Parts: sequence; structure tokens; C-alpha cells
Amino acid sequence: MTDEGPRLGPKAAEDEFPQSRAGGRGLTLRAVLPNAITAAALCSGLTGIRFAIGGEWKLAIFAIILAGLLDGIDGRIARLLKAQSRFGAELDSLADSLSFGMAPALIIYLWTLQDLPSIGWFAALAFAICCALRLARFNAQIDVDEQPHKSAGFLTGIPAPVGAGLAFLPFYLWMATGNEMFRDPLANAIWIVAIAVLMISNLATLSWGLIRPHRSLRLAFIALVGMLFAALLLEPWWSLVAICVLYLGLMPYAAWRYIRFRQQRGERMAANPAP
Repeated sequence: MTDEGPRLGPKAAEDEFPQSRAGGRGLTLRAVLPNAITAAALCSGLTGIRFAIGGEWKLAIFAIILAGLLDGIDGRIARLLKAQSRFGAELDSLADSLSFGMAPALIIYLWTLQDLPSIGWFAALAFAICCALRLARFNAQIDVDEQPHKSAGFLTGIPAPVGAGLAFLPFYLWMATGNEMFRDPLANAIWIVAIAVLMISNLATLSWGLIRPHRSLRLAFIALVGMLFAALLLEPWWSLVAICVLYLGLMPYAAWRYIRFRQQRGERMAANPAP
């Protein structure tokens, strides 16, 4: 770990180590593109609310998914262009809070939770607040050298975009099956509160950095990604259900793998004590 400031920009990913601090002289020309993508992600998330107000549920969900895709590339483009900035970091956190906290909470409230006005609204508030708290925790720890989960390549809790995607799982099932059971307001209230708790939890979760297929499996991995893309085009709702179930199923594995990592690190330290 260096003694330099944190890596900034849209966004310093949760599974990355700090590197350098961009200057404070305003945005450079090459910083315009990644920040424009962040702004587009923000607009996409907020437009999802507009679609939900009009009862256009499919478009509302697709707007949040698009925001998630844009959020996944803005930081990578910023790092590719070496255009990280404090402005970009702050804009990205604001965009994430609105697109993956407030927007999903309002969409789910309009879709089902409004049938339980008090309980439903408190559940929506819990989700939005927990998303904001998660992002605040990340920003507060960006300068902290010792982060056990991050140093091992894990994340702490469920990332905000993933939390938003998981919160819509009952909606995916409702669209896939047409069964009104999945629109039950009480069940949905309990579900999004559970996801909210997971977002601010201290559970170790998998990061993209841990996905490193063996050289012999890389062609198969590319084929799998292509098939997943085709499945999303042909059966979007069932595909989204499968992705959510897979992620939830991997959470116990991530916790076990982190425990094993800590045990192995403890054994190495015991075998090679510091002088």
C-alpha cells in the first residue's frame, strides 16, 4: 500500500486499491467522457421513476439495468484515460445513490408497496437509506489502509447495483410467470428490507477481481457470456431470475472462501513470525 491518496474518478471500484490523487484544477478534457457516462447513468435511473409513475414497469426496470451497465463502464473508462478526479468520485456516488437506492425504492413502492402505505413506505425508505449508507461507508473508508475484505479481493456487503438488481427479483418472477403472488406487498416489503440489510452488512462477497478463469477455460467462458447475452434477449425475465439466484447461491461460498483465506493467512503468519 502506498502513502499516496485514493484512486478517484467514476468510480474507484470497491475491489481496487488506491493509487493516485488527481489534481484539483477542474476537469480535464479527457475527463468529460467518463463523467458524461456517469451523468447518463443518473438520468437513466431517474427516468426509471418516470416510467414507473406511468405504469410502464418493463421500461422502468430496463432503465435501472441500463444505469447499472453504464455504472460498470464509467470508472473503467476513466482509468483507461487516466481521467480520475474528485469531482468524478463524488458524482458517481451521488448517481449510485439515486439510481440504485432511491429509484428502485420508488419503483417497487409504486408497483406493489403502496398497497401497504405505512409499512410499504418504511420498507422503501429502508432500502434507499441503506444504499446511501453503504456508499457513505465506502467513501469514508477510501483512505483507510487496512480493509480486510478488500485486501483479500472481496467486497463488504452487496454492492449497490447488485442490491438494486436483487430487489427486483419478485418483479422478474411476476413478469416470467404472471403469478400475482409475487406482487404481494408484504412479501416484497420483507424482501427489500432483507436486501437493504445485506447491502450494509459486513459479509464478505465476491468481487469481479476474483473471476479469473483458468487459461484452458477462457474460450468456454467467452462462449458462456455469449450464451448469457442470447438468453437475456430471448428470455430476459427468467435469465434475470437465474442471475439473481446464482448470485445469492454464491454468497455462502464467498463467506466460506473468505474464512479459509483468513485461516491460511493466519497459518502463514504463525509459520513465519515477524522479526
